[in-house]
Amino acid sequence: EIGTWRAYDQGTGFRSFEATLKESQAPVRVLVDLTTLGAPTFDDARTVLTITAANQGRTVLADTLTFHNSIRRETSPQGTDKVFRAEAGVIQSISPGEYTFTLGQGDSDGIDMRSVDVVLRSDAAMLDQRAQPLGFTLIAVGFAGLVAASRRRNRGASPTKSEPPAPRWGRDAGNN
Repeated sequence: EIGTWRAYDQGTGFRSFEATLKESQAPVRVLVDLTTLGAPTFDDARTVLTITAANQGRTVLADTLTFHNSIRRETSPQGTDKVFRAEAGVIQSISPGEYTFTLGQGDSDGIDMRSVDVVLRSDAAMLDQRAQPLGFTLIAVGFAGLVAASRRRNRGASPTKSEPPAPRWGRDAGNN
């Protein structure tokens, strides 16, 4: 994780921030944590927040966040604060330098925002398209090995008897 920056406070409002990024940190995943009072209802058609990131006057990321399918967690069981996390996007190529992140209010009403934090994570691994078929292949090979091992174990086994063997010691040992 590169860091976390506060982009909104209930008392001060929205503010831009700058983050220094290096080329070795690419790609960078941008996550937004929205802390609200209570549990708001998010609509997929309404924008809660907007975010832009720029480097040397060039916009490298622009997105609208609805928080419709966001991950929800509580800050503490006793409190009423709820934290919703949404992914704003991934900055693929990084030019070394200062990146300015600007957040703003969307067109969604009735959301009592307490704070908004932006989390930057480096080396945001992108899913390789070959990973899923490779995983399925490994599952199939493992299952075939399991079946072969169970057949090999059962091949040399003697037929099962219907009665258990007579006890060699104990109460009924001498009656045979």
